[in-house]
Amino acid sequence: MAVLAQTAGPDHTGRYALRRWTVLPATYLVAIVATGITVIPLLFLVVDGFRTNADVNASPVGWPHPWYAGNFTAVLGQSLFWRFLGNSFLISAIATALTLVLGSMAALALSRYNFRGREIWYNVFVSGLLFPIGVGALPLYLLLQKVNLLDTQIGVAIPEAAFGLPITLVILRPFLSAIPGELQEAALVDGASRFRFFAQILLPLAKPALVTVGLLTFVTSWNQYLLPLLVLQTNTHYTLPLGTYIFQTQYSQNAAEIMAYTALSMVPSLGMFLFCERYLVAGAAGAVKG
Repeated sequence: MAVLAQTAGPDHTGRYALRRWTVLPATYLVAIVATGITVIPLLFLVVDGFRTNADVNASPVGWPHPWYAGNFTAVLGQSLFWRFLGNSFLISAIATALTLVLGSMAALALSRYNFRGREIWYNVFVSGLLFPIGVGALPLYLLLQKVNLLDTQIGVAIPEAAFGLPITLVILRPFLSAIPGELQEAALVDGASRFRFFAQILLPLAKPALVTVGLLTFVTSWNQYLLPLLVLQTNTHYTLPLGTYIFQTQYSQNAAEIMAYTALSMVPSLGMFLFCERYLVAGAAGAVKG
């Protein structure tokens, strides 16, 4: 038996090493290709923003020579750009706050309390992932019209928060379920109320998941186009995606400035994504484990 074990060991190790040297390069290659497909168009978008219209028309794909920052300064000098930016930030902040507050409470009830129909309610919430905003566009429009929320920022933020709740529960529930029940019992023995335990102990422990949910909701809300187009009717209430479309329509011949406008509209969401990246990875890992 010892001889068989000794002869089987190197063969197993050799197969593992061979598998490692074949699988890892393929994985890195796929990752590099996927990153290139994502980053290269963004790179061209930013680079073309530093070119003049003459350069872009002469050579759509090229390097700025010389570098021209006038497109970005022209966009930043427009008052409508800052108004669109403020509207997008306000709507995204409200949607993110509503999603975090309501989603964390729902995740608490569906993860740490046993009651009849708990799994049914969880599946009802999660089934919202199957329904895109376009499916409920007409009923949503009629509902917002009845409650006088059309052409308002809150009328956009509330539906965005509602559509963000399913993924919020998918991510938060495993985190809250993994926290030992003995911790809650000890807190209650020490005199802490259920709400205090939830706010001061449970939520800080679930910080990676909360940051992940907040980031996903903020970025999704920031990039949302259909819902603001459906609800908002006044130009001054538009968000940046709608503002970008208006700018492209009005200045269709000014390709370089359109590139600069589009690049600037991506900066806030991209910056927040890069800032919260480590929490996003931790939150996704916790959700997968759950």
